[in-house]
Amino acid sequence: MNYGSEISIIIPSLNPTGELMQVVSGLVEAGFDDIIIVNDGSDEDHMNPFEEIGKYHQSTLLTHSYNMGKGAALKTAFLFFEQTRPGKKGAVTVDGDGQHLKDDVVKCALAIMQSEDAVVMGVRDFYRSDVPKRNSLGNRITAFTFRALFGFKLRDTQTGLRGIPARYIPLMLEIRGHRFEYETNMLLELRRRGVPLIEVEIETVYKENSNEQSHFRPFIDSVMIFARILKYALSSISSFFVDIGAFWLAMTFFGSLMGAWSIVGCTAAARVLSSFFNFNINRRLVFRQRNTYGRHFRRYYTLAVVQMLVAAGALWLLSFLVGWTNSAGLLTFLKIIVDTTLFFLSYYIQHKWVFSE
Repeated sequence: MNYGSEISIIIPSLNPTGELMQVVSGLVEAGFDDIIIVNDGSDEDHMNPFEEIGKYHQSTLLTHSYNMGKGAALKTAFLFFEQTRPGKKGAVTVDGDGQHLKDDVVKCALAIMQSEDAVVMGVRDFYRSDVPKRNSLGNRITAFTFRALFGFKLRDTQTGLRGIPARYIPLMLEIRGHRFEYETNMLLELRRRGVPLIEVEIETVYKENSNEQSHFRPFIDSVMIFARILKYALSSISSFFVDIGAFWLAMTFFGSLMGAWSIVGCTAAARVLSSFFNFNINRRLVFRQRNTYGRHFRRYYTLAVVQMLVAAGALWLLSFLVGWTNSAGLLTFLKIIVDTTLFFLSYYIQHKWVFSE
C-alpha cells in the first residue's frame, strides 16, 4: 500500500527542541511525503527547529501568532487538510517530542488504509515496569472512568497518536476545545456518534526530559480534560438533590394523605420534577443539542418512567424487608441507596441511547 502519499502527518508543536527535527526526518525516511507542522505560537528562542524542517520539501509549516493550545493547533491542521488535500485517505496526528516511533506511525497509516470507516488509536501498555508510576496510574484511572461511565473500552485514552480517516475530518472541526481537553472531547464525541475505533499496539516511550518539554498544566488541563465528564456528574448530582428534596417534601406534607400509595406517589412527583430539570440540563449543557427535541424528550422519558418504576419497586421491597414505616427520614435514606445504585446505569443509557445521534 502506498501509505506515504495517501496519508498526511499532522504535528502540533510549541517551543520544540531538536527532537522535532528527528521526528520529521524519521517520517520522511519512512516514506511520508506530506507532513503538516503547526507552530503554536513558539517563542523566538525555539524557531530554529522550524527553520530546519523547512529544508524538507515534504513539510508544510503553519503558524499561530500566539499560543492557542494543542486542540486549536490540531484544528488548524485539520482545516488545512480539508481545504488543500482532496483525495487523501486521512491523517495521522503525531507528537513532536519523539515519543511516537516512525514504525508505529506507519502502523496507524496502514490501519487507515485498511479501514477508512474507523478512527485508529495508537495504544500504549501501561502495565510495563519501566513506565513511570505517575503516567501509568493517570492513564489507567482515566481508562477506568471512561469504561465505568460510558462503556468505553479503550486502553489508552490520552494517546496523541491517532489516525483520522478523511471522512471524519469535518467532524474534528466541530468538536469543542482548544487545549488538551480537545482530545478527550474527541473520544466522547466519536463514542456518542457510534464511530468505531481500532486499537493499534505501539511502543511505550518515555524520555527522561519529557516532563520538561511537556506543556501540560497538571491542574488546569486535568480539569479541562474531564470537564465534560464533570458536567455529566454535576448534572446528575444536581438532579439527584432536586429529586431527594422533592421526595422529602412530598412525604412530609402529603405522605399521610396517600396512605399505602405514599411511596409510589411521592416517588412519581419527585421524579417528574427532577427528570425535567435533568433532561434540559443534559440536553443543553452536557450534550449541547439544539435539534430533535421531541425525539430526545420521548427517549428520555421512556428511560425516566422505567427508572422510576424500578426505583419505586426497589424502595418498596427494601422498606418491606426492614419493616413497614411511615418515617420520611428512613424512607429517604433507603431511596438514596436505590438511586445511587441506578446512578451509573442511567449515565450509560443516556449517553448510549437517549442523546445519541
